[in-house]
Amino acid sequence: MRRAATTAPASTSTTASPRGSGVLDADAIRREAEQREGREDADAASLQDNLRALVASINADSGLPDWGEAITHNGLVDRFADRLAAQRWVTDYPEIAAEVIDRPVFLTGLPRSGTTFFQYLFDRDDRFRLIRTWEAITPQPPPGFDPASVQQRKREEAERRAAARPMVEGFDALHLMDADGPEECHAFMEHASAAAGFHNLLDVPGYFDYLRDDLDFTAAYAVHKRQLQLLQWRTPACRWALKYPAHVLAMDAILRVHPSASFVMTHRDPVQTLASLCKLTHLLRSARCDTPAEPARVGRQMRAFMRLHIDRILAFARGADANRVVHVDYYRLLDDPAGAMREVHAGLGIDSPQAVRDAVARWHRDNPKGARGANPYALEEYGLVAEEVAEDYGDYMDFFDIPREAVGLARGS
Repeated sequence: MRRAATTAPASTSTTASPRGSGVLDADAIRREAEQREGREDADAASLQDNLRALVASINADSGLPDWGEAITHNGLVDRFADRLAAQRWVTDYPEIAAEVIDRPVFLTGLPRSGTTFFQYLFDRDDRFRLIRTWEAITPQPPPGFDPASVQQRKREEAERRAAARPMVEGFDALHLMDADGPEECHAFMEHASAAAGFHNLLDVPGYFDYLRDDLDFTAAYAVHKRQLQLLQWRTPACRWALKYPAHVLAMDAILRVHPSASFVMTHRDPVQTLASLCKLTHLLRSARCDTPAEPARVGRQMRAFMRLHIDRILAFARGADANRVVHVDYYRLLDDPAGAMREVHAGLGIDSPQAVRDAVARWHRDNPKGARGANPYALEEYGLVAEEVAEDYGDYMDFFDIPREAVGLARGS
């Protein structure tokens, strides 16, 4: 089975590799994927500009070395080919397109606001279906069509993560992730070249501007839906819980694709989430370069990145569909996850079985904060001043009555 190249090759050299040629080619990526899958891209009219904008920004802004360009090229081809493979499955089995994605729940919030922790709590409830890590990177064949492939894909996922671990400092502490754990929607948004997380992996400010102003999220989430239909096909129907912070950028588009959708949104001190996001972005970008990303540049970019998320959250909260969102206090979630889940269930209009709340409490007990290592970070390392950031994000904090981190943690304890 095909595996995505997502990490740097192992090397102990401290000599900088030469900067890459800066000539990644969107049309060449498309042709390679089409040749691999033996079909032309049926989504080209709605999606081709996304990849072109991304590649143009990589070439202009990212400063990747040759090996970083190669990794990036291979990853883009893999995700493009995954989308073409999905088209083929639906062509061969038209009933896939009739799969109903009923009342999906989109788990979202600012980046680094506890959405992954929350996702793992939702995974204690067998009424919900979550994307698995091995499904995100090797989505075909659909597991309901070829259940015998599942164990092999799980083994491959474990091997991939083991290879990635030495390439990113503090890998285990950075992001909660298990070989058979729940996964976010980033890879499926990559299928449409519509993932905001590209700007965390790569220095691509031009692409970020395109995503903010021009990207058609409705077309991108139609591709996302098709992948869910593939995973659901020939398996017991179950309600999806779909985590990705960048869902907040496209909630109106999500409702156009999924009219029955709901959202559950975590809220945490955005000064703290920005500091954590800066560190994550700095480390992820550095994994594709011999020269670390410039911290102050990361800080400026992530401040704007977070501001866009806040603007979209506030716009939706003031709109006609605001009641589609269940809001969750991050500090309440840390203090009493079982109680917070009961409140979320009520917000979603479902019951809260004692067995689910017990499973949530057990998982929380068995996975205390810091169990996978410390993840220290400081806003000042990225040229930012906490008081200035708090003032900039004050409208969001006031609207949702979000405390500063120290106050929220003290309140919980």
